Amino acid sequence: MKTPPLQLRRRDALRYFSLPAVTAVSSVCGLPATAALAQAPAKMPRIVSVSGATTEIVYALGAEKQLVGTDTTSLFPAAALQTPKVGYMRALSAEGLLSLKPDAVIGTTEAGPGVVMDQLRTAGVKVELVEADHTWGEVQRKVAAVGRATSRVAQAAALQAKLDAQWAEVLAAVARKTGRKPRAVFILTHSGSPQVAGEKTAAQAMFTFAGLDNALITPGGSSNFAGYRAMTPEALVTAAPDVIVTTTQGVEASGGLEKFWQRPGLELTPAYKRRALVALDALYLIGFGPRLPQAVAELHQASLKAGA
Repeated sequence: MKTPPLQLRRRDALRYFSLPAVTAVSSVCGLPATAALAQAPAKMPRIVSVSGATTEIVYALGAEKQLVGTDTTSLFPAAALQTPKVGYMRALSAEGLLSLKPDAVIGTTEAGPGVVMDQLRTAGVKVELVEADHTWGEVQRKVAAVGRATSRVAQAAALQAKLDAQWAEVLAAVARKTGRKPRAVFILTHSGSPQVAGEKTAAQAMFTFAGLDNALITPGGSSNFAGYRAMTPEALVTAAPDVIVTTTQGVEASGGLEKFWQRPGLELTPAYKRRALVALDALYLIGFGPRLPQAVAELHQASLKAGA
């Protein structure tokens, strides 16, 4: 018997792998024929992050390829600096966001204005905004929101379990420190006149977590204040802080360490005598992102050392 020509053998091969054959194989495997023919992965959501903390979480989940834009507070990791920027989180525009064709926008309730968020929802964009209340629960909600938005729920749960363990360890370490707590003042001086932090601020929450007392706040005191207010020499002298806490950006905006210490009133504080200053990156210190356990541990240790 003669060997079939090459072209005939090719036609036979094509008949062998035709649709009936695929249907038979897929039936044995328990898959519909359409599933056997089309196993391409679903399109992953396109994400715009308008919070430095949620941007960090996107990278922590390995979802950075889904990131099509970020706000100007998204400075970590370094790769986030190379992403298209949509402006400051509190002053966003619907046109700029929609031009990136996102499936979801994630951030905190600090993002806005509200009318822009409404315009995004009307355009069919999923908006995930987490309440910013300066608690560990805020971090947990951010991780869960990013997990949902990026379709990486399982990875988000694993990350949260890891972070929860770190958080418990840090709080336990802070609790083991006994004795008088260092009295601290947080100074915000990124631009314009310097301000100090009172109750219901991220800085106050960090002080509490790190085992510090806010020197401007007296438990039940009538002079207590919420939010930020202008720093006055009189208030600093009266507060008599052991240590000053600020951001590295604030030191830079002041013109360096020497210029920072020249702020009126600082020279009459115990902190000035020892040059007791803790300066950390703003996003790291008060951004309430996935590095919060490390930030609390570093603030605790650095404040004890600086105030000793």
